[in-house]
Order: sequence, then C-alpha cells, then structure tokens
Amino acid sequence: MDIWTYQSVEYVTVAGEAWLASASEYPRSMRALWQSRPWAPSVLPCGRAFDVISMPSLFGRKVLDELWTSGPGCGPVATFRGRTLLFAQPGAGPRLRTLLAWEEWARDVPPLLCHGLGDAVTIPPVQRMVSAPQSPGQGSGRWIVAPDSREPWLPGAAVLLWACVRAAREQGDASPVPDAAPNTVPGAAPNTVPDAAPNTVPGAAPGVGCPAAPTAALPAGPGACAERSRRGALHRAQSAQTSRSGHLQPLPSA
Repeated sequence: MDIWTYQSVEYVTVAGEAWLASASEYPRSMRALWQSRPWAPSVLPCGRAFDVISMPSLFGRKVLDELWTSGPGCGPVATFRGRTLLFAQPGAGPRLRTLLAWEEWARDVPPLLCHGLGDAVTIPPVQRMVSAPQSPGQGSGRWIVAPDSREPWLPGAAVLLWACVRAAREQGDASPVPDAAPNTVPGAAPNTVPDAAPNTVPGAAPGVGCPAAPTAALPAGPGACAERSRRGALHRAQSAQTSRSGHLQPLPSA
C-alpha cells in the first residue's frame, strides 16, 4: 500500500486542528492564528502531544511503505523542505535516538533528526492553497497523512526502529555488489598452483624415478625399476668383495 497515492489526506480536520493546538502552551491563540492565516506554516513544540522524526525524503517514503505493508500503519505524516516528518508518541524521539546510537543500527540507518521535549518543528499549513506546489519538498510543504482526530494513533520508538532497519536493509540489498575474482588467493596469481617437486629419489638425477644402474641400459617395462635396484645391490656387493680380494667378479646375467 503506497500511502503517497492511497488514503492521503492533505487537509486537517477540526478535530485534527484541536490535537495540533494542544501541543502549544496557548491552544486558543494557535487556533485563532490558523483561522486568520490557514495557509501559513506553523511552529509547534515537541514533547507534549507528539514527537517528530525527521528523515530524508526518499528514506522516509521507504519507512512509510514498511509501516503500511508489514507494520501497524502510521500516524500523521508531513513533508517540509525535502524532509519527511513522522509524528510519534511523546518520548519516542529521545528513545529512538538512543537506539540508533548502537553501532549495529547506526551502520544501516541514515542520520535521522529525532525531535523531543525542548525541540520545536515547523509543520505545513492546516489548509493547502490552490496554487501551492505539487512536488513534495517545495514551498511550505504538505500533509501526507493529516491528523483527523483529537487522539490519533502514534507509533512508538520500537515500531519506528523496526521500520527504519527494514527499510535500510532493503535499500542495501538493492545496491549492486561487485563481482569477486574467481579462484584467487591473496598474494597468489589467479588460477595457479605452486609448481610440484619433480619425481626424484635422493641421489638420483632430477626427473629420474630410480638411480641409474651401473650396467648397460635395461629395456623399459614394469620391472625395469626393480631390476635396476637389484643390479645396484649386486654392484655394491661386488665393490665390497673387490675391496677385500682385489679382483673384480663378473655380474650374473639377468
């Protein structure tokens, strides 16, 4: 449900005027001002009848969509000078500011202005002029959901925090993610494997699986390596015998 085009109330009822005037210390004077200049913006204090959460226009729209599609709805909402003003329960401004100060929330939610006790905000006129600008954020602002009762429902800090976090996460999920380099390791060339050591045996030439026999070359075959090992053992035995007798004995035939 898009409240920007559905169920938008751009005028304040008599009951809504009474609720807005109750935020002032002089309600009768405020209502008399609206009767004489109903198209002029007004400044009202926060903390008595309501608090106001000021958001960037685009992010405020996402928060409102979350409140209406998945949440309990919203209270009065206005736009003024490129900001979305959400009216909340008294005391919700300082509490939401404290919740957003947590690192895990502040990382996702853009900076918000949480107006509470001791602050004042400028609200749009209670009536809209016929020649007023149609674009949000221009002129004196406008009501998206104008107050229409003496006791409108207002969201608390927990509801607003939930909506802000959901809107921020959806906004982050919609941003493109850069492609990762395939099969890469920090400090190594992509798609490469360190060179393996050659199949060598201690004492043998590089690339040779078995030590060379001291006799003539043997035919290649599955038993060549074993035969070379046997002849090597015979050669060592012959060398030992020669060192004792001083005579060279012939090697037995294969």
